[in-house]
Amino acid sequence: MINLSEVEARAAARMDAAAWGYYAGGANDEVTLRENRAAWERLALRYRTMVDVTTRRLATTVLGETIDFPVMVAPTAMQKLAHPEGELAMARAAQACGSLMVVSTTATTALEEVRAAAAGPMWFQLYIYQDRGATRALLERARDAGYSAIVITVDAPMLGWRERDLTSGFTLPPHLTIANAVAAGSGHSRLPHGDGEGSALARHLQALHDAALTPRDIEWSHDVTGLPVVVKGIVRGDDAVRALGHGAAGIIVSNHGGRQLDTAIATARALPEVVEAVAGRGEVYVDGGIRRGTDIVKAVALGARAVLVGRPPLWGLAAGGEPGVVEVLQHLRLEFDLAMSLSGATSVAELTRDLVVDA
Repeated sequence: MINLSEVEARAAARMDAAAWGYYAGGANDEVTLRENRAAWERLALRYRTMVDVTTRRLATTVLGETIDFPVMVAPTAMQKLAHPEGELAMARAAQACGSLMVVSTTATTALEEVRAAAAGPMWFQLYIYQDRGATRALLERARDAGYSAIVITVDAPMLGWRERDLTSGFTLPPHLTIANAVAAGSGHSRLPHGDGEGSALARHLQALHDAALTPRDIEWSHDVTGLPVVVKGIVRGDDAVRALGHGAAGIIVSNHGGRQLDTAIATARALPEVVEAVAGRGEVYVDGGIRRGTDIVKAVALGARAVLVGRPPLWGLAAGGEPGVVEVLQHLRLEFDLAMSLSGATSVAELTRDLVVDA
């Protein structure tokens, strides 16, 4: 394996075209989708030299839990579209690589089954439902299953205008369900069939998800579970401060992989403002467009505790199941290790802001 683009090509060749479009696509003209990647590329590394980098320590901690290198698996929906073992294979691969998986509400495997598949730490990503009883049931199940944090996604009060899905008529195949909707007793475990009235996923979201989500839901989720809450989907310093003020333990700088508001700010550009606003009062993470070890170096140097990757592990899953995900994560670790050493750093603590400049 030379780079992640190889795995992406293998995955695209193996997947159903509509399912691939769902994974690969962004909103509207996909400006933000492309800019997420381009923004990391525009940042330049002002590396140090004459440093003994013979021994390097890649490990870090996230909410007190050790991971072998600063990469986590982002929450991505409906992973059985990529491989029959779906989220179970993803969980095992994350553990094998010393990483941490964030499990999606919109998984095709029940959250308890995913948690049982691997002994390593896992977080549960939550969409707040209009039915707060169903939401409470999901939170309680996540707590009881052994998840160690709740990740609330806040940037999807409505679904973005995803033209690839509209064109393909994307929906779930009949043999798959949104398993946690079953667990919550919502009655919306299957996506509706396309009928010319828009995206099936958009109609599913509109029927379930609460557009009235506010910072009070952070406190409520913590009160229900007693678990730390991380808020995902923030690109502004003032929003980060509001989340912290309502009890958030961490912030994920994210624009939903360019799948929500097109022409939104790229996460690489948003990260420094959020880090400055948080000012050490919580942990900051970032996702969006991370494809190289140098991207991870830049993110950590700009103040992220770790990064999350979503599409690349899905490519690995589609291309080769659990071993394919392991291949992707191991390659990212290899590239990060090399980029860190060539930057003159022997640990993540030495990846400091002065290493990164605007190109």
